[in-house]
Amino acid sequence: MATLKDQLLSTVTEPVLTGRNKITVVGVGQVGMACAFSILTNNISSDVGLIDVMADKLKGEMMDLQHGSAFLKNARINASTDYAATANSSICIVTAGARQREGETRLALVQRNTDIFKGIIPQLVKYSPNTILLIVSNPVDILTYVAWRLSGLPKNRVIGSGTNLDSARFRFLLSQKLNVAPTSCHGWIIGEHGDTSVPVWSGVNVAGVRLRDLYEDVGTDKDKEHWDELHKQVVQSAYEVIKLKGYTSWAIGLSVSHLASAILRNSNQVHAVSTLVTGHHGINEEVFLSLPCTLGEDGVTLIVQQKLTYEELALLQKSSAKMQEVQKNLKF
Repeated sequence: MATLKDQLLSTVTEPVLTGRNKITVVGVGQVGMACAFSILTNNISSDVGLIDVMADKLKGEMMDLQHGSAFLKNARINASTDYAATANSSICIVTAGARQREGETRLALVQRNTDIFKGIIPQLVKYSPNTILLIVSNPVDILTYVAWRLSGLPKNRVIGSGTNLDSARFRFLLSQKLNVAPTSCHGWIIGEHGDTSVPVWSGVNVAGVRLRDLYEDVGTDKDKEHWDELHKQVVQSAYEVIKLKGYTSWAIGLSVSHLASAILRNSNQVHAVSTLVTGHHGINEEVFLSLPCTLGEDGVTLIVQQKLTYEELALLQKSSAKMQEVQKNLKF
């Protein structure tokens, strides 16, 4: 006897899952779920997979999202502890990693996360050899380098979320001070996603009007209006949010969803993301730092050659030297 489903629906063809816009998120902590939620609510992908070692939390997060499927343009949402479920992902977003313990050095944390990545990155590449890796775990620049080394993928297909969020924070703070919308304030933070990040004050503008043309001391030690405080706030903002609510999530989730959108839609939008910077701005070290890059279906396609001042260049090279110092003792 035919089932109700058979009576209601007749099969025309077996569904073929192409995976053309499939995105896998590794790690279902606060950041991973903010990334997944932003990607789904912005309709960036109709096929999202979640991977984690915590089976119960993983299933709970999957079910919670699935129950909202009718509000998400019927996106497929799956979850598994088995990396085979990641097969044919166009983008693999990695948010998994250890948090810094009290009294733990940065280098020790990096080594712990490197060891964790050894169990993640080869598995992702095994099942999705044509994927683009988007690394979000911190310290993101060093872990993007680690992912590149472990994956064997070309440099253009291993990207760190980098200073895309720092630049967004910078634009927001500029907008508050100028009373102009954040999207109309143009400014870049480059270098490390962290304490040695570099604000490119020489290029900050509104409607093409450079602030330096109106006030040459803006962002410098001579700045009597203290615009340089905005960069200090950018650096401290994550620490402040963590102090207040325990973690950051929403802004980085939105940032990552924008990066994923640029890649899947092959838009060639320019974003500040962490990429291999050897040979750029006088940097000889094999390190990943953020520079403005165009993003498309092949990952990083172009790097914008900013005209930096002597001071900005020196700060960027200092950032590079710090990355090299931390990563030189990593054990792969």
